[in-house]
Amino acid sequence: MIFGGIMAILEGISALAKDNVFIATTNYTFQFNLTSWGWIHLILGIVIAVAGFALLTGALWARAVGVVLAGVVMIANFLWVPYYPLWALTLIAVNGFVIWALCTSHRDTSAR
Repeated sequence: MIFGGIMAILEGISALAKDNVFIATTNYTFQFNLTSWGWIHLILGIVIAVAGFALLTGALWARAVGVVLAGVVMIANFLWVPYYPLWALTLIAVNGFVIWALCTSHRDTSAR
């Protein structure tokens, strides 16, 4: 989650800096200007990175929040695909892995 959050933060900063690496899309249903997408990804990235650090402490709430946030970030990156397809698809895969890892990991409490 921390890695995905940092990548989303970098994605947001890149969009706010108005880099020339983004594709100009026309007639896209979910078309926002690049600054709006930058703020969306920056805020989501910060929140998911903070939840990732909370997950390191073993907080149960962080696992539930992490699944929800990773899903929201996946949706945001799906909507971001026309602007930067490779980065968006990579982050969709990373967040899919995060959801899988958070839903399948368990602690063996019987060993104590």
